[in-house]
Amino acid sequence: MSALAQILVAVVALEHLLFLVLEMFLWDKPQGMKVFRNTPEAAAATKVLAGNQGLYNGFLAAGLVWSLFPVGAPDAAQAIATFFLACVIAAGLYGALSFSRRILWVQAVPAAIAMVAVWVL
Repeated sequence: MSALAQILVAVVALEHLLFLVLEMFLWDKPQGMKVFRNTPEAAAATKVLAGNQGLYNGFLAAGLVWSLFPVGAPDAAQAIATFFLACVIAAGLYGALSFSRRILWVQAVPAAIAMVAVWVL
């Protein structure tokens, strides 16, 4: 992978680490409620679900970080990054269709840009 592709993959990984923190630890705090446009009542009712979602975002981040430091075949980095970026894109598309179009721009588009960089650069 090129240096630019690695930077873009790292940005997507950092974004998902931020999602982990927001969903697992700040969901019912002012910062989390502001980001997700949530009310205290809704945040309290969905806190456990958000924590679970945050954990999954952490797994996506871990896979993307793994792609930056692969062990094995020379093409492992590209394959690992492709898989985890595809997962991020799928999650972003689902979120955009089922909850908010904003998720498309925040999650799926950056991952798609990184995917293009992984394959083209």
